[in-house]
Amino acid sequence: MSRPDINRSGEMEVFVRAVELGGFTAAAHACRMTPSAVSKLVARLEARLGARLVNRSTRKLQLTPEGCAFYERSVTILADIAEAERSASSGELAAGPVRINTSASFGNHILAPLVSGFLALHPRITLDISHTDRVVDLLDDRADVAIRAGPLKSSTLIARKLGATDMVIVASPGYLETYGTPATVSDLEHHRRIGLSYARSVEGWPMRDGGDVIRLPLAPGIQVADGEAMRHMALSGAGLGRLARFTVRADIKAGRLIPLLEDVNPRDTEEFHAVYIGQGGPLPARVRALLDFLAANVRM
Repeated sequence: MSRPDINRSGEMEVFVRAVELGGFTAAAHACRMTPSAVSKLVARLEARLGARLVNRSTRKLQLTPEGCAFYERSVTILADIAEAERSASSGELAAGPVRINTSASFGNHILAPLVSGFLALHPRITLDISHTDRVVDLLDDRADVAIRAGPLKSSTLIARKLGATDMVIVASPGYLETYGTPATVSDLEHHRRIGLSYARSVEGWPMRDGGDVIRLPLAPGIQVADGEAMRHMALSGAGLGRLARFTVRADIKAGRLIPLLEDVNPRDTEEFHAVYIGQGGPLPARVRALLDFLAANVRM
């Protein structure tokens, strides 16, 4: 049972400082504590969680997998607490430029329809939107917010989940009329399948085969750099594409694309997050306004 006298956010803050500063001594100095007090705090935290967070066998602080997971969640929670406090304060005006980096698919199908509503609420904010499926460095790209798909790598960035979408295989009516409609997973081997060329793409298409999920490798054919290019290729009749459903929902409804093999679709999902640099001072009101708006309004 939880105890009301435990200062969980305080423990998280000390633990995060220890990780980011590389040790208990540095964290103790930053938090105005003694190194032994920091060590005891982490030991109490581990005892309460029932998991080792830090390996103490080396001079350098080493996180366990559980420690890595706790660190990442702690950073997010502390940022949310700070954001809640800033939201409750008055006098900060949301104004100025916000630079957004996003994929073409998310930018065209999810972000673009929301822009006018956001700017109506925040007329003193201007938006600079760039499209790429490449993972950019926010500092190098001078981006305030990046929208990223798929699992997030461990980093010092803060992430807010925006939603998730399942994947669907589609083809144009013209392609199916010419080459036939695949009825089984094995039929896909005789069809031209469009792949993604960027390094983060997953090799092959996952498909259900009985009670198992297999991964169908993509034969050399057509490779494109992003999901929106794949969508246009599929619309043109060049081949079959496997895409996030939100990117082709309107095309399916209009009959421009036909969903295929839905009975063996594993319904794997792709999550989308807004990531931003959350350390080193208060988050600007203009950035916070965009993050709050996206979290409340993105629908996939």
